[in-house]
Order: sequence, then C-alpha cells, then structure tokens
Amino acid sequence: FISGIPVNVTINEKAMNMSEINFLCVHKKLRAKRLAPVLIKEVTRRINLKNVWQAIYTAGVYYPTPISEVLYYHRSLNGKKLIDIGFTGLPPKMNLKRYEKIYKLPEEIKIPGLRKMQKKYAKQIQALLSEKLKKTPLHVNLSEKEIKHFLTPKENVIDTYVVEEKKGEKDFVITDFISFYTLPSSVLKHETIKEMKAAYMYYHASTKIPLPILAKAALIMAKKQGHDVFSCLNIMDNKSFLEDLMFGPGNG
Repeated sequence: FISGIPVNVTINEKAMNMSEINFLCVHKKLRAKRLAPVLIKEVTRRINLKNVWQAIYTAGVYYPTPISEVLYYHRSLNGKKLIDIGFTGLPPKMNLKRYEKIYKLPEEIKIPGLRKMQKKYAKQIQALLSEKLKKTPLHVNLSEKEIKHFLTPKENVIDTYVVEEKKGEKDFVITDFISFYTLPSSVLKHETIKEMKAAYMYYHASTKIPLPILAKAALIMAKKQGHDVFSCLNIMDNKSFLEDLMFGPGNG
C-alpha cells in the first residue's frame, strides 16, 4: 500500500505543487521481495499524469540527500505504563513515586477564552498559520478548506483548541491555536497492556499566549483524554518549551 496527497510547498520563498507521500506499507512476509520500489514507481507514474514532478516524504533512516532533519521528543503522561511496556525507564536513583510526582500536570487550564475549534474559525486559523509559516524557508501552504479538513476536531484522531478574544457584542478574533493528533501503537509481548496511546503535536500559532503555556495546556488536555505520551519534533519554535515541559529526545 502506498498513498500520497497533493500539497503546495514553499521552499526559499518559491511555492510549487508537489505530492506528499505519507504512507508506504509492505506486508512483513513480503519485505524481501523488492515491492517498495514497484509501489514507488507506480505512484510516481500516477503523480506525473497530474503534471506534478516533485514529491516530499519523511523516513526514519538516512537517504541521500535530505533537505531537512528533525528529531522526535517525548513527554511522559502515564509514567507507570510507559515503564511497564519498556517505552522508557526510570532514571538512576529515582523510584516510580518520585518519577510520577516530577511529571505530574495541573488539573486545570488557566487560559481565558480557550475552547475547541469549530469550522467557523478556519479562516482566522489559516491566516494565523500562514503568517507564522512565512518565517520558515520550508513549509506547506494550507488553504482554508484544508484547515477545515485537517484540524477540525474528531475524537481519537485530531484535537484543536483556539483562544477566542471577544471584540464587541458579537464579533470575536482568534489570537492563538494549538493542535495534536492521536496515533495509538500496538504493544507486543506484554501480558495485559495491548496499546499505547500517543499524542503528536501538530500545527500551532500564537500571538497573545506564549507557546510554552499553550503547549502545557495541550499536555493537560491529552492527559485527560487518556494519552500515555506526548511527542513533538524539534522544529520551528517548539524548542521554546521542550526543556521546561520536560520533553526528552527520542532514540529511535
């Protein structure tokens, strides 16, 4: 199975239509049969028929020559479970009780105007995100339609929260937003635990609320929804909260 989606990407201030290859899967028993090149060749042929001649993709291994390299960082939400399944381990000279105390999150979020995204907010979110992404030399340009498709909340798929500021009796303005998606993983060789529920930081933009405060709110929301770990990449301004919110670099 292989799939891709059309995307408009800006590289060094030049926008171009590309394809984003986002899933490639070959059955475990067939991985020595050289099927991946066949799938890649076929999806390339079909993309070319749409008059698209560039594609982007990510990989967990090194392929010459990457245009960008990033690292995943992880933040424990359910320490006991993560230790039980071997996702992480206790630091030296620390017991589980101490570990859980260090990673404990507040119960309440103190951000006035924070609420779940609705489709009516898409236009303002698109404007916020576009303005933010202009600062980066490599980014995807999302339309209002794509914002609605990718960011409208859907249980166990995507969560997006906005900060709404009232302007007069009926008008409002969205000053900030943050989103994360859910990606569960199967847990193998454990007697009782069969799944790990992970949250992954997605798009965000802030003009009034500092990003570390928004990110902490996302952690609390994810914890309340039963996520076990929160992951994000060290891209853009994510580095502003990684240390303070106790994210650690991944090793896979």
